Amino acid sequence: MIHIVGHTAIDHISRVPHLPAKNCSTHISDRQIYYGGGAANIAAGIAILGEQVTLISCTGGDFAGSEYDHWMKKIGIHQQFFVVPDTHTPTAFMFTDDAGDQMTFFEWGASKAFSHAEAPHLPFVHMATADPEFNCRVAERSEFTSFDPGQDVFWYTKEQLGTILANTDILFANQHEIQQMCTTLGVSKDTIVRQVGTAIFTMSGDGSTLYTNGTEYFIPVVPVTLADPTGAGDSYRAGFLSAYVRGYPPLTCCRIGTVTASFVVEHVGCQTHLPDWNAMRVRYRQHFGTLESPVTRND
Repeated sequence: MIHIVGHTAIDHISRVPHLPAKNCSTHISDRQIYYGGGAANIAAGIAILGEQVTLISCTGGDFAGSEYDHWMKKIGIHQQFFVVPDTHTPTAFMFTDDAGDQMTFFEWGASKAFSHAEAPHLPFVHMATADPEFNCRVAERSEFTSFDPGQDVFWYTKEQLGTILANTDILFANQHEIQQMCTTLGVSKDTIVRQVGTAIFTMSGDGSTLYTNGTEYFIPVVPVTLADPTGAGDSYRAGFLSAYVRGYPPLTCCRIGTVTASFVVEHVGCQTHLPDWNAMRVRYRQHFGTLESPVTRND
């Protein structure tokens, strides 16, 4: 069982010709509403890939019985929710321009309950965007921890990041997030990599880099027609974690993550085009060769 900690959210995704400067405006050419939240996106990806997953999240009084609730149950996500009846389920407002750059405004809503929630003891957990203090408590109490600060990286203090990284086995971040982590901690990227042991840094359309056991590997993207980059990182993590618990080595996990992400960016919405394991395996073979059998891991 993979446990995912973090936000469940409703995504309002808009297209704009350009992201406006301060005190300026732009027009919205398209707006759609989708299921989202970093943790929920990862959980959905894992569930559709065929692994058991529990989502630990916060929802408002508007969630139970909603279409999103029914969707989660349909695909097999186990829900472990802190419900705050008098608030909204978190809502994200995302704007993507013609160059592929993105800006997000996030209403925490019910996720404020993370700050005083009791952290569970978990055997295998991935911490996505959530309350920094809650993630610290989860990291300290869990046996095997994967961490992804996401765009909430700016909320973490030096002490909070230090606590989490001291208890992290696998670190995920994009190029902007790792730069901010280095600035907050006052250390180099190499120092962070050495501390956690295994780190995966994604670089949008430029692929990703894996650091593990003192070795660096580059993983190219799978070329597809891009419809929307939203959710690419979440689906990458879903693919990686699903492969990791099956026993695949980290480099193969990264390739599986890359292939999983390639499906998501072909459609708008983070959960609208997630592949199952067979679909992923077919595309994997086309770009990386035959998917080898997993091995027994001794973590």
